[in-house]
Amino acid sequence: MPLNRRTFLGRSAAAAAAGAGVAIAGGGVAAAAEAAPGEGRGRSPKRYSFTVMGTTDLHGNVFNWDYFTDKEFDDKAHNDVGLAKISTLVNRIREVKGRRNTMLIDAGDTIQGTQLSYYYAKVDPITAQHGPVHPMAQSMNAIGYDAAALGNHEFNYGIPVLRKFEEQCDFPLLGANALDAKTLRPAFPPYFMKRLRTPCGRDVRVAVLGLTNPGIAIWDKANVQGKMTFPGLEEQAAKWVPKLRSMGADVVIVSAHSGSSGTSSYGDQLPYVENAAGLVAEQVAGIDAILVGHAHTEIAEYFVENKETGKKVVLSEPLKWGQRLTLFDFDLVWAKGRWVVEKVGAKVLNSNTVEEDPEITKLLGDEHEKVVAYVNQVIGKSTVAMTTAEAAWKDEPLIDLINHVQAETVKAALAGGAYAALPVLSQASCFSRSAVVPAGEVTIKDAAGLYPFENTLEARLVSGAQLKDYLEFSARYYVQTAAGAPVDTAKLTNAGGIPDYNYDVVSGPGLTYEIDIAKPAGSRVVKLSFDGKPVDGAAQFVLAVNNYRASGGGAFPHIAGSKQLWANSEEIRNTIITWVKGKGTVDPAEFAVVGWRLTRDGTPVF
Repeated sequence: MPLNRRTFLGRSAAAAAAGAGVAIAGGGVAAAAEAAPGEGRGRSPKRYSFTVMGTTDLHGNVFNWDYFTDKEFDDKAHNDVGLAKISTLVNRIREVKGRRNTMLIDAGDTIQGTQLSYYYAKVDPITAQHGPVHPMAQSMNAIGYDAAALGNHEFNYGIPVLRKFEEQCDFPLLGANALDAKTLRPAFPPYFMKRLRTPCGRDVRVAVLGLTNPGIAIWDKANVQGKMTFPGLEEQAAKWVPKLRSMGADVVIVSAHSGSSGTSSYGDQLPYVENAAGLVAEQVAGIDAILVGHAHTEIAEYFVENKETGKKVVLSEPLKWGQRLTLFDFDLVWAKGRWVVEKVGAKVLNSNTVEEDPEITKLLGDEHEKVVAYVNQVIGKSTVAMTTAEAAWKDEPLIDLINHVQAETVKAALAGGAYAALPVLSQASCFSRSAVVPAGEVTIKDAAGLYPFENTLEARLVSGAQLKDYLEFSARYYVQTAAGAPVDTAKLTNAGGIPDYNYDVVSGPGLTYEIDIAKPAGSRVVKLSFDGKPVDGAAQFVLAVNNYRASGGGAFPHIAGSKQLWANSEEIRNTIITWVKGKGTVDPAEFAVVGWRLTRDGTPVF
């Protein structure tokens, strides 16, 4: 259905604006208020409405393009992605509401995720002398963002890249709980405050508090240890929200790179909750709305009651990659000498209902073409076509390829050392069910599609008993299915909401095991053998593992506390690309074996 005026009016009527808004970022104090509107008997109360638009988890998406397939993005729901689409939605909202009655913010994870963002961090880096301006900075500046919270993936390329990106943005990157490790003072502006001019007197002062994810301390330990520390969201919100209110904020919005579920994927390694947005709303008084990020889920509108005040706080999380735009519609009334939020609601708009903004696509057309040319470079050839379409429930050659490259790399690194004689195993996940390596020419995009994350490789020492625990934890991913019951692969995986990237296959020469999905989680791994014999609990193995898992990501047992034998700073994706270049020909006969399978009472499922 085409967009129209009614679509965008939402809950609030558009209010005329008088003059431009004035913005203050960081630790500044809001400017003095102008004369307040009069309040007399019999007069209707003064009212003002405005809209705050929000995005999150853009992950380097500017164009509606998939660089891993080198074609327009599409999925089963026919979603679209990218800031060019978001720009069109934003422009239409501003046209209806009046630009001066709107704000635009983001909840983080901006500069990592596509080959476009990778290219300008690593291939033609923004940190180089006379280097380029990052495409995400260019596009977000052009669209007119007011502020953005820091996401955990902002730290993937190191602090120098992040600081350069920050320098290139015309808006502040907020992180009230990203502290300098020595001074414990904010390393980034904690908040942003903007004055919205009203047609009836005193400005409305809107504060945006930015909060990022404590998991950064684990996931990007190599980049932030000793430099920054990341306390909990609730703690820092409780510190800053009262300050913002005392500085005259009429409205307080939190932009939080943190999901709403109250759970963590890093176990008890930190005393903070990873997905704490709901807890912030519940525990910290004085918040009107929270833009939620990090979890990659869609929450159009969700209310959480604050324990202290009983007030309901509205939360909204737009879907990742620019697939959705959140609208917070605020209705304010002048009461007792100040602006008071009378009503606030939220909804999301789907970016697949509009075309890309030609101003954005034109602005970044050259950068897009450079990256398309880069990902289409031929690096080798494959003897057969391979895909990950069934890799979530079958031992497939493409996952074996990742594990083979990782194990070879670790074995070479440990050669001649104290652990050189130990067998090397490797873990890998099915990051994408649409990855394909075609028969014939293999390009960078084919190889990179196997590993869309910027993880690096480590070697950890594990025992046979720990390996068993690790595999049992991973096997929770399958929905328990009784022997003889029909198996629907569409419903077999992701039990309890476990994402594909938190299901690990472990493989290596001599290792075999079965996962009995008829059994309850915790007792599914059977026939775990090495070189044809049951694995001895006291036996030692080297596990090639990505840094996310090694640092506690996914809360897999034993790994974060295990002995580190070696670590590399190069992305695993580049290691795979280099391996393919070196081999020239990818032949699964050299590395693909069926080392694991799903069973029920000893009978293979597939």
